[in-house]
Amino acid sequence: MTLAALKAQAEQLDADDVLRTFRDEFHLPCNRDGQPLTYFCGHSLGLQPIRARAFVAQELDDWQHLGVEGHFAGQRPWLSYHERLAPGLASLTGADQNEVVAMNSLSVNLHLMLVSFYRPSGSRSKILIESAAFPSDRYAVESQIRAHGLDPASTLLEIGPRPGESLIRMDDLSDLLATQGDSIATVLLPGVQYLTGQRLDIAAITSIAHKHGCMVGFDLAHAIGNIPLALHDAGVDFAVWCSYKYLNGGPGAIGGAFVHQRHAKSFDLPRFAGWWGHDKQTRFAMPNKFQPLPGAEGWQLSNPPILSMAPLLASMEIFAKADIHRLRDKSRRLSAFLADGLVASSARLKVLAPDPDARGAQLSLVIDADVNEAKSIRDQLTKAGVVYDWREPNVLRVAPAPLYNTYKEAWTLIHLFREIFA
Repeated sequence: MTLAALKAQAEQLDADDVLRTFRDEFHLPCNRDGQPLTYFCGHSLGLQPIRARAFVAQELDDWQHLGVEGHFAGQRPWLSYHERLAPGLASLTGADQNEVVAMNSLSVNLHLMLVSFYRPSGSRSKILIESAAFPSDRYAVESQIRAHGLDPASTLLEIGPRPGESLIRMDDLSDLLATQGDSIATVLLPGVQYLTGQRLDIAAITSIAHKHGCMVGFDLAHAIGNIPLALHDAGVDFAVWCSYKYLNGGPGAIGGAFVHQRHAKSFDLPRFAGWWGHDKQTRFAMPNKFQPLPGAEGWQLSNPPILSMAPLLASMEIFAKADIHRLRDKSRRLSAFLADGLVASSARLKVLAPDPDARGAQLSLVIDADVNEAKSIRDQLTKAGVVYDWREPNVLRVAPAPLYNTYKEAWTLIHLFREIFA
């Protein structure tokens, strides 16, 4: 298809897009001339909801005028502020409200979950992760293994793509669990793999791992707000996430955790305790004995950072209106439009997860180029106003986020690559 025809198609798709007005809910980064940049980096940091400033300002005003009484008075009292996020997080994760909680950061939450759900005993002591796990996850897992007096060299088990391939095969994962499942205490995998963009089958993985007696958890950093999730029905034991990517909660935004309902009253599970996880009825009586709240709230440590929660609450309002299933439908079509156009631009471009059903919004593109040419390509994209992410030596990661990206922007990137490879 010619560029002109592809542009006309993109403009028509934008005109027909029932979600197009949600772009107006966000601040679009601009260049020095005030022109919007082509922002494809929502997988790294989502854009700022316009209403976020008012949400933060409200809490600053309440702090100014109410002082400590803001915990109980004001438009959104701080004492129960985190509870306001539960409906939105439950909807996005496919969970009951008592199974989710906004707290801490992803890595802190991962440590808290592993304290409870990684319980090595006898021959069942291993943790299964992906070979290309995000470094922070690997660091957390290795430190947890060492905390039990074990050696990661023999206790950390990895699953990865076959030689010469990019994606994890479900058959390989199933075979590994069949042969080593009796030695695995905990399985920890991503919902969407951060480097390749591969979407893993959470329900299938959980079912197989449970048959072998393993606890199962997921890192949803690149999945929540990106793809529909059904953690409760899948039977996942625990999950953790950050909120600054697809959830648009802002840099360093508060993270979250899921704990399945069947563990809600497992008060005998070892856990690191803090006063905000204590029973609400007696919390302010300051008892010496810790009594955890039922559900995910029982893993809280400290009272929540209100100014960090406010932007996320603003974003949750947008997600509630947009609906994650409608967003996913647009995401599949938008990413397919971009992927098809890029691959048609040059045989030197390859999408690591070519099946739209096997990925989220993110496209990870391998570019056949040497170091000097790769740098030239990056410079040309930056000069043209494209915001992207590059992973050495030759992987370009772009994510057309359905809340604010357009087909016309996808066409812009296709156009640039056709010029680059002309």
